[in-house]
Amino acid sequence: MTCLFPENPLFLRKVVDFMGDGLFILDNQGQIIFWNRSMEQISGYTGSEVVGKTCNLIPCNKCFGKKCPEGIDACGIFEKGDEVLKECTLRHRDGFEVPVIKNAAAIQDENGNFLGVVETVTDLTALHQMRLKAQEAARRSGTIAQHGKIVGSSQEMQKVYSLIDAAGTSDATVLIQGESGTGKELVASAIHDGSHRHQAPMVTVNCAALPENLLESELFGHAKGAFTGAVSDRIGRFEAANGGTIFLDEVGEMSPYIQIKLLRVLQEKEINRVGENGNRKINIRIIAATNQNLYEAVQSGTFREDLYYRLKVFPIHLPLLRQRKKDIPQLINHFIEIKNLSSGKHIQGVSSETMRFLLDYTWPGNVRELENTIEHAFVLCTGATIEPNDLPIEIRDPTRSSTIATNENSAYPRRRKLTKAQLLECLTAMDWNKTDVARHLGLSRTSIWKYMKKYGIPLKPPKDR
Repeated sequence: MTCLFPENPLFLRKVVDFMGDGLFILDNQGQIIFWNRSMEQISGYTGSEVVGKTCNLIPCNKCFGKKCPEGIDACGIFEKGDEVLKECTLRHRDGFEVPVIKNAAAIQDENGNFLGVVETVTDLTALHQMRLKAQEAARRSGTIAQHGKIVGSSQEMQKVYSLIDAAGTSDATVLIQGESGTGKELVASAIHDGSHRHQAPMVTVNCAALPENLLESELFGHAKGAFTGAVSDRIGRFEAANGGTIFLDEVGEMSPYIQIKLLRVLQEKEINRVGENGNRKINIRIIAATNQNLYEAVQSGTFREDLYYRLKVFPIHLPLLRQRKKDIPQLINHFIEIKNLSSGKHIQGVSSETMRFLLDYTWPGNVRELENTIEHAFVLCTGATIEPNDLPIEIRDPTRSSTIATNENSAYPRRRKLTKAQLLECLTAMDWNKTDVARHLGLSRTSIWKYMKKYGIPLKPPKDR
């Protein structure tokens, strides 16, 4: 292509400065030699601040290959071809993520010698906001019934979806609160999948499943010889999640000592392996979850106040299933589809009488209990629809359930204390299936384990030991 173009550097500079897209150029050493005005607005960095540095200054969540400081020769643009065009996010100087379309091309002379790289960046912030508004409008009209693996189109869930979308745009620490079975891990996964860390791992740790000494090693790792059995160095879950997200489930069960160590991670973004003196920097996003009322735990002195406020930078509260009964038919259809695929059956739905039982039940075990109920019905159902007799007895006769929430509006309903005799009676009746016992009593499986430990009840029945 031939065109007449003034050979005036000032003219060319004004042309590129008036471009709506950001534009910058790297030399053959990978250092920035040009940075236009739009790049200053998109990145927050002025040209004088970036010239002579690498593009690692504004990390891209989908960069080509190895990190820029390792050298321009390691940049994956040479493997991708002459041009690379993709939608991604860039890190602004102030720490937030900017959605962009990034176009990069390697420049060579007529002899094939590498001269540098030219990149253009299109800011998609306005388009991204329009997408979020469109999604919100669709949810309000009821046209979106699922968010990732979370099912429901009720007003209560629309609020949760909005919070998930907002949390995905930042690295703020999130505290998910809600009863057992409300889907806290699904919400954590949705936040991670919608964040710029989605290509990095999300590591899950159940803080109630391990005693203090094992949980410390699990979270922080240990050095060889740190304790008996530590025959080699081992990385912890924080290091395994580096670059991604760590999900701390049942964070309210942490001991005071582990709470102090977690507080340091939140404050300093570094960890210290058990038996090791040096600190290790980590780059992670922390999402915590609890079925406890942590504010009450702070008031009673069992949870640190400073840690509580560090965790609840962005709180999300999940509604009880009985507070969003509009979603029950959608959830039933969802679980039936899943069970049809795994069981080979072809159940089409539930009868109207069965639906009435399911809608009238109070669901102390929330969505998890509903899923278990459908699984129970699949075992018994021999027809095309699930009938009342296919349901567990406590669904058909709520008076058989030992725990009905006394306060429908409370997110943390009070339950009576479980005695050893009552627990043994339930374990025997449920053939020592702790999941079924927990569902029947409206407690978490962890709570059942804790009661068994408290009363000295073995995990297996006498005939199996």
